[in-house]
Amino acid sequence: MSKKSGLQAVLGAKCPHCREGNMFPVHVYSFRKLTQVNKLCSVCGSNFYTEPDFFYGAMYISYAFSVALVITSMVALNVLLEKPALWMYLTTVGLANVILLPLMLRYSKVLYLYVLGKMKYRGY
Repeated sequence: MSKKSGLQAVLGAKCPHCREGNMFPVHVYSFRKLTQVNKLCSVCGSNFYTEPDFFYGAMYISYAFSVALVITSMVALNVLLEKPALWMYLTTVGLANVILLPLMLRYSKVLYLYVLGKMKYRGY
């Protein structure tokens, strides 16, 4: 039985059923197999692919993350600088996207599985 809360399990990218097994085979900033999700939980054996091509829907969450990143970057530049140049916007958004891309890809899949995966926590 896991003592992890739902939030800890989401942040750790753990299985929704047991909150113990890892959803991903590699570390978040390992660019090998960046988008690959384990097929089964190593602890409880739950299937992470509830249907064929299940994680295509996570693209919408990833898109929302990208839009939020662009808006946040632009607002921050406008607040911090009086009149930033276009190159500052492009550089800031580009760098932030490169740095945060692995996190956005991973957590879009985690959130999609937790919200729409119909996998409930079994706390036994």
